[in-house]
Amino acid sequence: MNKSPKSSPCALVRAQRIGREAGALGFDWPTVVGALEKVDEEVGELRALLDRAESADERVAEELGDLLFAVVNVARKLDIDAEQALQSASVKFERRFAYVLNGLLASGRSPQSASLDEMEALWQQAKAIE
Repeated sequence: MNKSPKSSPCALVRAQRIGREAGALGFDWPTVVGALEKVDEEVGELRALLDRAESADERVAEELGDLLFAVVNVARKLDIDAEQALQSASVKFERRFAYVLNGLLASGRSPQSASLDEMEALWQQAKAIE
């Protein structure tokens, strides 16, 4: 397997390439279900660390990285470009959050003075409009 340079332009692209190379050598889940189970496992490991109040521990960052890598493998198994999927999700988030902010401003409120429930209600309105 070729080593991917650590200076690759994007960690998502690099992770997808590494997973593809490992898969080509037979180190892969036969179906997306196995990759999803790995995501569940990584979420569990991250939760366990956070439950022990180790949120500042570098092990949390390591587990979060493992979770991100596992999610990229799910994308790869579904033949979805992880970078493009995250770009699209970011654009969607920005659009919906702008709706939340505009809704608050229209009612004379600021995000700092609004409750999370108020912002969530506006978020759900934005989703319904789409």
